[in-house]
Amino acid sequence: MRNYTITTLGAATELLDLPFDRPLEEWNDPRIVQVPRGISRHVVRFVRAHNQIFAIKEATERYVLREHHLLRELADASVPVVDAFGTVIDRSDQQDHHLDGLLITRHLPYSLPYRSLFTERSLPDLRSRLLDALAQLFVRLHLSGFFWGDCSLSNTLFRRDAGSLAAYLVDAETGEMHPQLSRGQRSHDISIATENIAGELMDLQAGGYLSMDDDPVETAMALQPRYDKLWAELTDDEVYPSGESYRIEERVRRLNSLGFDVSEIGIRTEDAGRKLRFETHIVEPGHHQRRVYALTGLRVQENQARQILSDLARFRAKWIEGVEHDIPEDLAARRWLDEKFYGVLGMIPDRLRRKLPDAELFHEIAEHRWLMSEQLGRDVGRQAAVDDYVKTVLSKLPDTAVRILTDPITEEMPVIRE
Repeated sequence: MRNYTITTLGAATELLDLPFDRPLEEWNDPRIVQVPRGISRHVVRFVRAHNQIFAIKEATERYVLREHHLLRELADASVPVVDAFGTVIDRSDQQDHHLDGLLITRHLPYSLPYRSLFTERSLPDLRSRLLDALAQLFVRLHLSGFFWGDCSLSNTLFRRDAGSLAAYLVDAETGEMHPQLSRGQRSHDISIATENIAGELMDLQAGGYLSMDDDPVETAMALQPRYDKLWAELTDDEVYPSGESYRIEERVRRLNSLGFDVSEIGIRTEDAGRKLRFETHIVEPGHHQRRVYALTGLRVQENQARQILSDLARFRAKWIEGVEHDIPEDLAARRWLDEKFYGVLGMIPDRLRRKLPDAELFHEIAEHRWLMSEQLGRDVGRQAAVDDYVKTVLSKLPDTAVRILTDPITEEMPVIRE
């Protein structure tokens, strides 16, 4: 008789008959699949169910429940983390021996571990983009009061985001939630990350995936200044002369350009009214994402959203120029969505369409068209750009929506047990 208590967010009927009465390491279920992954302290298995991929990690019940709670709390704070789907506790085997608990998370579609970024089709200046993504993730975590405690590239997943990368927290078991982090806590968190990242880059270098001319320690140490610059931009007070209040709007625009909303501004007079102090108390990520969703209903990542808004602005401007009167932004958005966004995506064969998210495909085709036009000295047009992109780029890419590995012995990262 199977003994366990499963708690999930949503229907989980296909998960109910998994062999919960056996240690995870011994599972031999046909639904188990291999996907690219990083190093884990615990046994982790991936299961396909409900046309989704779930990651299942085995740990003590205390840590399972704690990590599930932290992941949900971070998600509620709009921090990019994996989706905590459920827990399995009170497990015992057929001899009534107690078994550790299980944490169930949804596998993040189109995500890649850091090793895959270095071993597959690479982004230009990959190391810099990787550190920028980590700096943004750290700032969002620290603004929410979360101390990570053991950040590493292996504990992070990455998604391509309009030529950049977006980082997602995967492992929160060492984290702590506080009302607010001190400067010392934030500095210590970045120091731990720097040391771990340097070690992981050394491993990549030893494996031939990083040039011997690159310095892993120097690369890892570049995280701190990136983090400090972004943290200062988001949180530092500024003092403006009273006659230059327009600079407050400039500051808000800079914050918005970084993907954050300003939810509170405190202004007080100083020096007999000659100066103003601008205080950003709380910032919330996803400014452009929310704007795109309001206009188009598309759920995209932040850099993709910036690119979409720029393309939409150009589309609207050309329409206004042609009709010689103003066009409401929501009307332009609906037409842009039908004619441009889905017009471009509709040219891609269905069998290749799912290789990348729609917004990333749209971005890459726009970039491809620009490069082709630059080389030929004329606009090559949409159809020619799509045809060439499909032939020379998309057809050669792996399917990153859910990439199932066929050679787990050589491609799956090893499991490290505590």
